[in-house]
Amino acid sequence: QVQLVESGGGLVQSGESLRLSCAASGNIFSIHAMNWYRQAPGKQRELVATITKSGNTNYVDSVKGRFTITRDNIKNTGYLQMNSLKPEDTAVYYCNAVIELRGNDNVYDYWGQGTQVTVSS
Repeated sequence: QVQLVESGGGLVQSGESLRLSCAASGNIFSIHAMNWYRQAPGKQRELVATITKSGNTNYVDSVKGRFTITRDNIKNTGYLQMNSLKPEDTAVYYCNAVIELRGNDNVYDYWGQGTQVTVSS
């Protein structure tokens, strides 16, 4: 019923930037929080950034000042602007959204397929 499609990952050098996008489609009434997680090889999945429907944001300490999470509530799309990338940012990045469906009072948790970000030194 709902799909999250991520794009924008790739291979960059240390210090460069990438912008990830997460487009939600389907039977959507409202998107509550949108989140970006990442998982590096051999490590647990980590919450990187969160944005509420009203635009309040929160970041893990390691990306504060470098990453910016935004959203377009008309396009049902979230973004993660990543600047000054470091090799330790290398991971698969996942979009997550809490979505209320049309005709249904419940909210559901959806995930994207993940996009690889690789930062070389």
